[in-house]
Amino acid sequence: MLELVVIWEWLEFIVRWVHVITAIAWIGSSFYFIALDLGLRRSSQLPEGVLGEEWQVHGGGFYHVQKYQVAPPDLPQHLTWFKWESYSTWLSGFALLAILYWSGAEIYLIDRSKADLELWQAIALSGGSLLIGWVVYNTLCKSKLGESPTLLMILLFVLLVAMSWGYDQIFTGRAALLHVGAFTATVMTANVFLVIIPNQKIVVKDLREGKAPDPKFGQIGKLRSTHNNYLTLPVIFLMLSNHYPLAFASEYNWIICSLIFLTGVLIRHYFNSVHARRGHPHWTWALTAVIIIIIMWLSALKPPYETAHVQDIPIVPQETAETVEWAHVMDIVNIRCMTCHMQNPSWEGFLWAPKNVLLETKEQILYHSDKIYLQAAMSNAMPPANVTYMTQEERAMIANWYAHLKLN
Repeated sequence: MLELVVIWEWLEFIVRWVHVITAIAWIGSSFYFIALDLGLRRSSQLPEGVLGEEWQVHGGGFYHVQKYQVAPPDLPQHLTWFKWESYSTWLSGFALLAILYWSGAEIYLIDRSKADLELWQAIALSGGSLLIGWVVYNTLCKSKLGESPTLLMILLFVLLVAMSWGYDQIFTGRAALLHVGAFTATVMTANVFLVIIPNQKIVVKDLREGKAPDPKFGQIGKLRSTHNNYLTLPVIFLMLSNHYPLAFASEYNWIICSLIFLTGVLIRHYFNSVHARRGHPHWTWALTAVIIIIIMWLSALKPPYETAHVQDIPIVPQETAETVEWAHVMDIVNIRCMTCHMQNPSWEGFLWAPKNVLLETKEQILYHSDKIYLQAAMSNAMPPANVTYMTQEERAMIANWYAHLKLN
């Protein structure tokens, strides 16, 4: 008979699979229509009411696409609505959030060194912040600021920076960046579900009733669609960030998160300019490279405890370093890491060591020394949420030990 933990593990895998598939579908269609819209060719020979057209070749055939300023004179009975990709991505992502971060809150969500939260409090903050963030964003868009797209984008960036900092004050670094991504994805899907699609349905209804639709509905949809366009790439980064401790477990993770939004804007600006035939602004790639280097530098800044203990390490014979430090490192690993990273983990809910990383022998510890250093000394990714209470002195000892390994 299947154990519950096995079923739960497969459920997580399947939901993640669905989430990735639907995200590919949503992002793909979004990128396609942005490129199509920007690449439309205008001509005086186009039929009345047609804004532009595009000829495309794909799958062994030719496609002739025309976009109407409002709608064609005779509205077709069948319309293809691009909405389920967005809805399915958000729903599967929300399910994954609940499976991983709510059911595993003690490991992945709650950081008691930041906020000693009860389980229900952490879940309420997690889910509630997504709703509150959307309300704030939507209120800004509906205000007079909606008439100043550039200023609105700047304020949206400020909101995202504030959310990044706020999440980091409450949750684990892993959960903080993931929640910024979830907040952004919530804004994007809510734009589709609550603004873009309803407005388009109003236009369709007016046309079928013989009324002239109000152009403002198209303008509003265009604004929200533009926001979604620029937010897509940062969301992908944030959803991947929980696999990379130098991103989420750095002391400066919220700054890294904020800078990633700038890179997303720069990269999309380049492709939008190319699609609109406004040239190739190569400066965007140069500036993106500079920001990425800054991010790498921030992630590599030595933690305070490491700076104090590692900067003046004397070069000593390897056997001396082993004699002095190996016993201490083994003790740290045995106490703080072995509950999960062993052949038969003793931590409740774990059937096997995460990522099959075993730390039961000296040889295994040596083999994974780079990972140990990155996860437990260079960053505070491990133990997750520091559930085994690794001290700063122990992290410094791991840093010293790793430095000796590299010096000898």
